[in-house]
Parts: sequence; C-alpha cells; structure tokens
Amino acid sequence: MGVHVIKMPDLGEGITEVELVAWRVKPGDRVAEDQVLADVMTDKATVEIPSPVVGQVLALGGEVGQVLAVGAELIRIEVAGAATPGAAAPSVLTVPQDAAASRPVVPAPAPASTPTSIPTSIPDASAAPSPSADRPIASPAVRRRAWELGIDLQQVAASGAGGRILQADLEAHVAAHGTAPPVVAGPRGLAQRNDEEKVPVVGLRRRIAQKMQESKRRIPHFTYVEEVDVTELEALRARLNAQWGAQRGHLTLLPLLVRAVVLAVREFPQVNARFDDEAGVLTRHGAVHLGIATQTGAGLMVPVLRHAEASDLWASAAEIARLAAVARAGKATRDELTGSTLTLTSLGALGGIVSTPVINYPEVAIVGVNRIVERPVMRGGAVVARQMMNLSSSFDHRVVDGQVAAGFVQAVRSYLEAPAMLFVA
Repeated sequence: MGVHVIKMPDLGEGITEVELVAWRVKPGDRVAEDQVLADVMTDKATVEIPSPVVGQVLALGGEVGQVLAVGAELIRIEVAGAATPGAAAPSVLTVPQDAAASRPVVPAPAPASTPTSIPTSIPDASAAPSPSADRPIASPAVRRRAWELGIDLQQVAASGAGGRILQADLEAHVAAHGTAPPVVAGPRGLAQRNDEEKVPVVGLRRRIAQKMQESKRRIPHFTYVEEVDVTELEALRARLNAQWGAQRGHLTLLPLLVRAVVLAVREFPQVNARFDDEAGVLTRHGAVHLGIATQTGAGLMVPVLRHAEASDLWASAAEIARLAAVARAGKATRDELTGSTLTLTSLGALGGIVSTPVINYPEVAIVGVNRIVERPVMRGGAVVARQMMNLSSSFDHRVVDGQVAAGFVQAVRSYLEAPAMLFVA
C-alpha cells in the first residue's frame, strides 16, 4: 500500500491562499477517482477539489474555516500499490472560467513514501460526539429544529460530509431516543432562555466581513441623502408593463434606476471610477460596469451588469435577473463578480427611510435606494398624495467633493422625476 499526499493546488490568477469551507469526506472514507474531497473559496468563487486517485482517506490537512496556502498539505489518501520515495509534489489545478459552477481537474500528484504514523487532523465525526466534544456542525435550520425538540446536538450521530448533522440524523435520533420533555412556560406563557450559539464566520461570510472592514478602514465615507418623487416614474413603469410586459418581460424599478445613473454619469464621470490609493491613481471609466448588490442565502454578492450604458431597459432587466439567479445559485463566475466601476444597492420594500451604504472598494461611490412610500406633499398650494423615495448614496471624500456628489445625485433625481428624459437624453 502507498500514500498519496494531495497538496493545495495552484488555482491561477495570482491566488496564493484559499479558505477551506467544507469537507466532503472524513478519515476512513473510501473515495473514488474524481470524487469531490473538499470545497475551497478564493476571493470570489467556490472551487471543488476532486480526488485524482482511488483509496481510503487517512488524514485531513485542516479544519473548516482554516486558510491554506498553495502547496500546503490538503489530504492523505491510502492507495493500492507501492509508495514512491520522496515527498509528493503539489498538485496543479486547471480551473475553468466558471470556477464556481464547474468541477476543476487535478492531475494526480507524485506518490509519497508511507509514513510510520499518520495523524488525523479532524476526528471521525460519524460517531456521536460526547458532551465534552467540540461544537457539532449543523445548519441553522437543524439547530433550530433540535432546540424545538429539546435535543442536545452533541448526542446526535452525524452522517453528513465532514461530520455535519442532517435533518435525517435528527429524525433517526428521535426515533431511537424520543425527545426531551417540553419546557414548562411561566404563568404568563413566557419561558426563560439561556441558550447561545457561536457561529463561525467562514466562507463567503468571512470574505464579506473582510471586504467591508477594508472599505471602511481605507475610505473616508460621506453619505448624501435626497428624496425623489417617483409618482410619474411608477406610472410610466405600469404603462410600459401593460403594453410590453408580455412580449419583452416585466420591468421592475431597477432598470429605470440603472438608466438614470448611466445618464447622470455622463455629466459627472468622477463618480464612475476606481481609486488605487497605494499608487495614487484615479481611473475614470467610460464604460459603466454597474455592480448590483444582491442578497443570497450565503450572504451579500455583487454581480456586475457590464456596459450598462449600452443596454436598454429590457436588456438591463433581463441581465439583472440572470445575474441575480446565478449569484443566488452559487454559480456566478469570477468575471460576473468583478470589475464593477459603480454599485447600486437596494433592499426593495425593506429599504427603510435612510441608509449609509458602504462603498464597494476600490470604487468611489455607491447609490443606495430606499423604499417607496406614499406621503402627503405640497404641490401648487395643495396637499396631494405622492409616491416618494429616498436615495442614500455614499462617496469617497478623498476624490469626490461634496458639490460633485450632490450634483450627481440631483442629476439622477431629475431623470427619475421627469422619466421622459430617460429616453431622449
């Protein structure tokens, strides 16, 4: 028998380290060729690492959440045949362009000599852990269900990859052991809670945290808020959908906002830029590659609507919908998640009255959209009901002056309040 030491492969594009976000196997598992061993995350994409050999897992080279350098030991697999003397060379990985959706191919590394003792980095999680074991791995939904049933997850045998407890494991535990007695509520139907949950910040959530911290640390933000009367804009959108929706697709407010931003950028190119603060160079872009902040199950992602200046309303709407779908499915490519020159963020009906959006570094501006509310407004000496919406936009004060920021937002406002100008400007 021999041992294959699979090292963290080179993912290309200058990547020197990755984060280990999930193990698909555990020590003792039999693996087939091309079976996925682990998921790792680069700055944007999640990549599957497959096995180049058939064998049995001996040891894992790290824990979920750990950052591994290229060339670091990832996993050891016992294989049939004699081992070749010498350490294994790092695997070389060729990643397809759609790294998040496609499975990369890893050529088999050179086999290493058989060690006399192989430590196991992570204990076999298939057996039920003892009460003193580390915190069990389970999704929030599984934890919530376990709490409702009064089950201690440390007593549940895990069958998922990397020792993850699944819903099926809970059901099996209930069938074998039943549930804990229900919590007796107080006289007013209230019960004390003393439970707590520690959630590791790993994977995409860690990337988001690092990105936000870097942006706030490096960029002196200032936020400018203006209210916009979108009554006519909403009326126009309703007419366009009534006349063209069946043939061209339904328009949300977002494509109209995109068009207004594109036209305002023509007047204020200073905001459609990226600032390299280390080199001291501000690059103003003719193309408007608009980042569209998108909430996904894994966290906030910013797919990029490329060349928004060249898209009509329906083309923008279709591309925004496609980008949101691939981002939420975890299948967005690196190209679809990088290269934005300006970002648009909106929480829709949850958008609140005012927000202070964080700039998507190294951009210099971000346009935030708050919710639309019907409010009484004075017009021509009379109180009338109008649909009002605030724009909350942040700017990099190092390179964007307050007057420029205000002028840009007022330009966006003028297009939204006189929507006919969206089509003649």
